[in-house]
Amino acid sequence: MSDNQSGREGVSTLTDGTSISRRKFIAGSAATAVTAGLAGCGGAIGGSGSSGGETVTMLLTPGTPGDIRPRYEPVLRMLNDKVDGAEVEMEVPQNYSAIKPALESEQAEIGMDDVTLISNPDIMDVYGTNVTDGSAFYFSMMLVPLDSEIEKRTDVEGKTWAFADRLSTSGSIFALYTLQEAGLDIGEAPEEQPNDFEGSWTDHNQAIQRVANDKADGATTWGGNGFPHVPEKFESEFPERVTEKSSFLGDVGTEQPELRPIWFSFPIPKQPWYARQTWESPVKEEIGEVLRNSDQETISEYYPDDYDTDNPAFTTLRDTSMETYEPVIKRMNAVGIDPAA
Repeated sequence: MSDNQSGREGVSTLTDGTSISRRKFIAGSAATAVTAGLAGCGGAIGGSGSSGGETVTMLLTPGTPGDIRPRYEPVLRMLNDKVDGAEVEMEVPQNYSAIKPALESEQAEIGMDDVTLISNPDIMDVYGTNVTDGSAFYFSMMLVPLDSEIEKRTDVEGKTWAFADRLSTSGSIFALYTLQEAGLDIGEAPEEQPNDFEGSWTDHNQAIQRVANDKADGATTWGGNGFPHVPEKFESEFPERVTEKSSFLGDVGTEQPELRPIWFSFPIPKQPWYARQTWESPVKEEIGEVLRNSDQETISEYYPDDYDTDNPAFTTLRDTSMETYEPVIKRMNAVGIDPAA
């Protein structure tokens, strides 16, 4: 397992990107992203609620709705209990590209991903960085079958690789960056195919399933999705930075297929929660106060009876700033994604 980034990829300095040829990745997609990207999410989008006061639409991190919605159910219950004059609803965008247009067109009020915040921080008011189980960090990781010949990043050359969403920090951007740092030619990825290997982009769950179904030699995902597929015998080989700062180690070895990790990123700051600046309502700050003042005891009061307490989505928010996300900005620039596109 490679642990060669613990020093070189520590706290990174923000580069101005002047020597990097950037590509406008989402250009032209905004017109259709609002309707197509939020299609099939369920529930009303924006507007005023008829029963619980003002309707507040909160966009969750893109993924499989059947997996994402239950994880954030305690947050929804807490907000609807503690915030007067608001009816909070959750939506699950089909991809990251749909989030910014939904906020700009005022079809949603709250988001929780770093890429959208980075793309235009001047139109967002930041609530804070997400904290779960005492940690404000998570990890990107690369996984391969137990009997795979792939042992390190350079072995990905000539292979097929499954990624999550093209704009996923942990499921795409960090992996492409580290493969590029290892000397592989990523070409115009994630917009187009890499030159030194073949890539596919879906979501975190599907990336794992592509490996399970022999459609990919390996996958990139985030720790909360990847740890359950790693047998316990590999836990002793995890880098110290992972064992100290991951909040998902309790899930190790709980799901099939069994996969072996070959690389972990350095600790990535968890997603920021933010609201669009054009949303003018006293509810806006009240929601922020409830989120920031939450703790484990408070949020646990809103757990459904069948809630997976080993894989919580939220405990509280920690104060943050754009400096926290400089390592993400650096990697977006390095792989040619213009955050302002």
